[in-house]
Amino acid sequence: MASHGVFQGVIKATCWLPGSGERERERERERNSEFHYWVLSSCKSNLLNLPYRSMDLNQKRTKTVDRVDPVDPVAVSPESTPVYPFPDEVLEPVLSLINSHKDRSSVSLVCKDWYNAERWSRRHVFIGNCYSVSPEIVAGRFPQIRSVTLKGKPRFSDFNLVPEDWGADVHPWLSVLAKAYPFLEELRLKRMAVSDESLEFLATNFPEFKALSLLSCDGFSTDGLKAIATHCRNLTELDIQENGIDDLGGDWLSCFPETLTSLEVLNFASLNSEVDYNALEKLVTRCKSLRVLKVNRNISLDQLQRLLLRAPQLTELGTGTFMQDLVTRSVSELEVIYPACARLTFLNLSYATLRSVELADLLTHCKSLKRLWVLDTVGDSGLEAVGSCCPLLEELRVFPADPFDQEVAGVTESGFVSVSRGCPKLHYVLYFCHQMTNAAVATIARNCPGFTHFRLCIMNPGQPDYLTNEPMDEAFGAVVKTCPNLQRLAVSGRLTDLTFEYIGKYAKNLETLSVAFAGSSDLGLKYVLGGCPKLRKLEIRDCPFGNAALLSGLTKYESMRSLWMSACNLTMNACRVLAKEMPRLNVEVMKDEDSEDSQAHKVYVYRTVAGPRRDAPPFVLTL
Repeated sequence: MASHGVFQGVIKATCWLPGSGERERERERERNSEFHYWVLSSCKSNLLNLPYRSMDLNQKRTKTVDRVDPVDPVAVSPESTPVYPFPDEVLEPVLSLINSHKDRSSVSLVCKDWYNAERWSRRHVFIGNCYSVSPEIVAGRFPQIRSVTLKGKPRFSDFNLVPEDWGADVHPWLSVLAKAYPFLEELRLKRMAVSDESLEFLATNFPEFKALSLLSCDGFSTDGLKAIATHCRNLTELDIQENGIDDLGGDWLSCFPETLTSLEVLNFASLNSEVDYNALEKLVTRCKSLRVLKVNRNISLDQLQRLLLRAPQLTELGTGTFMQDLVTRSVSELEVIYPACARLTFLNLSYATLRSVELADLLTHCKSLKRLWVLDTVGDSGLEAVGSCCPLLEELRVFPADPFDQEVAGVTESGFVSVSRGCPKLHYVLYFCHQMTNAAVATIARNCPGFTHFRLCIMNPGQPDYLTNEPMDEAFGAVVKTCPNLQRLAVSGRLTDLTFEYIGKYAKNLETLSVAFAGSSDLGLKYVLGGCPKLRKLEIRDCPFGNAALLSGLTKYESMRSLWMSACNLTMNACRVLAKEMPRLNVEVMKDEDSEDSQAHKVYVYRTVAGPRRDAPPFVLTL
């Protein structure tokens, strides 16, 4: 989840930082008490099914335990807390049933015994910012990790706002992980710099390695994939998505050993080169547990049909483009993939320029679909078919086929409303369009009040409600008022400070907010920083927010993972004040060649227990 707090579930228990405010500490104490009760209840209900030392369950004994001090978790507070003395053989298996990073962090703060039990039972670690903590600290905190998720560059690097050589090299992490966790099985990287040497190191130093996911990473080539395919003989997952990869050819698929039958997930949809289809077909045929297959644009419809016949058990399918097939052959040829559709829960058509009729015909066979990605070439009629055919849909992403072509109609508010009417379980949406209205968004929110992720991108910056010419304030106001579980929000269109007043007042569970080309004054950002009690990640570009807005969040930033501000009205002096007042934050300013010395054009602020990073390039100034 992108919305976790700074290295949420990683080091929070050992590195609580003072200065977050008494209210935050009181909220944490309340959460600890709730988890204390919940885990004790779970223990009592599971005792008969777990190994434990001899003890009288009817004897209500209590003991005084030291509580972990949230301000200094290494120390313990003198208060006495009555706790049932469950042995480790009971407590650790029960804690292993808790999967949420946040929940485990709260459990670890209850007392020192629970802290240690959580430490030894932890198998997965999530690090939302690779510079928020060092790999050495992670290894010292959790000795039994099997799976690591690691994120690097700020998200706006996806829009070329972060220079390529900014940092986030994965190799220092791999060097430490190889010593601390030679039994590591899974590694999931996002926006990290990954070299072929790093992939070869990974493939040869972790003999039990099973799953690799690379999302929006760069620096490697298909030679690195060859190393993974050759040496990882227990591989269950290879997920290569939207990376800046040097594609040297598709022969890497032939490097999987003939004995490999364990693959469950294979995704190479974003690669461009011709693949070794014979090797791919053999691989798919012998991996009987394969449930996710996402191929690239060079797989034809005929080839896709043969793959689907070899893997009838698939539940997720990425089809590639098969554009040439649709140009030269009848659209009815899409029928070759219909037999597989009934089982699909996820269909990725974001590389296929389907039209509305083609999508409608396809979706009539997809009654179990829960996640759908499409291009806006499907039009509003195609989205009407989604609303009619996909009552179980939970996630919809509509991408622009050509974001720079203003003449293409794409999709409008009409298609969005149609989906919301027919898909009441919809809770995640990413929607690119050229026009929208306040009334339509309000209707969508009423139809789907369970939204947790609402990302609306009106591609013309500053675009108002095209029917009334009013700002889009009431649209996003309706979303935050109607959808109480909202965790992630991306806003767009012409927005005044009123939008941010609504967000600060009503978005009580919001964790991630993305803002571009919006707002009227510093007051807008002040509203957000003064509200949104669970805010963890704030991304802002091309907005009128200045120094006063930045410094209004001094008490907020230490409870957040990160703040990004670019092309705003910030100065170096304000950034220096922030760094001085908040010494536990890393305040980084990226300087362009033509930027003025007094201006801070790109600012990245994040909480860390590792101090200033040692690999910062010359254009990154750490204040």
